[in-house]
Amino acid sequence: MVAQIELQFFRPPYRHHHEEAFMTTSASDRTAGNVIDLFTGKPYSQHHERRIVRLAPELDGLEMIYSNDAHPNSYFTLKVLCWGLRADGEVVGLVPWLNAITACPDLRDPLHGRWEGYFDAGIDEVFYEAPIHKVVELESAAEYYEFEWENDNDILQEIPDTIGTHAVLSGDGFRTLTLKEVVSWRLYADGTISGMLVDEERVVSTPVLPGDDCLFPSDQHSEFRYYFQHHIANRIKAHDPEAIAAIAQLVET
Repeated sequence: MVAQIELQFFRPPYRHHHEEAFMTTSASDRTAGNVIDLFTGKPYSQHHERRIVRLAPELDGLEMIYSNDAHPNSYFTLKVLCWGLRADGEVVGLVPWLNAITACPDLRDPLHGRWEGYFDAGIDEVFYEAPIHKVVELESAAEYYEFEWENDNDILQEIPDTIGTHAVLSGDGFRTLTLKEVVSWRLYADGTISGMLVDEERVVSTPVLPGDDCLFPSDQHSEFRYYFQHHIANRIKAHDPEAIAAIAQLVET
């Protein structure tokens, strides 16, 4: 689904909405040391040891908690897209963040957001490590599917988008926007993850499913700018003043 929107930027009072407020607790420091790759048993460079090697969709509505310096007394939540297994064995939650997929613990931008933990709304619990059932799922899958690849752009895995992510496209400095639904997320051998969009001219049958030939990576589109989850995308489509103001702030940063 594609929505084209013409925007008129203005400056209404801008407020963040948040679902819950939490006590701030820093995540425990990671111990650095010699790292052995799970699959080869050999030491890896820092880049390779941190790359994502397997994905597991988040299907129970778990969320990421984050804060930012612009609103020091507020905490915000964002749905976790999936969980990723790194080559060094660490499992992290992943979210669409600005123009890329980001590991939740890696959020350290004081302006846009800082990771504060994970949240399970069903039991009202804050936690800081990946759920054990996701760790087991990812480790078991990684052992079962032992991929061999020749190039960094070889496809390791593709999972459906389950949180209503939209890609924002603009080629005129955000005077107009095009919102396209992300169908799936494709994991490549080098650990990069791309949101997959539909090329309407190449659609042969519907519904379009992960792996379809009509899909292409959003980061290959010259007008790709940001990812937004569905509730923000819907507010943009409705010309919500606060959502428009948020877009304007992104344009300026």
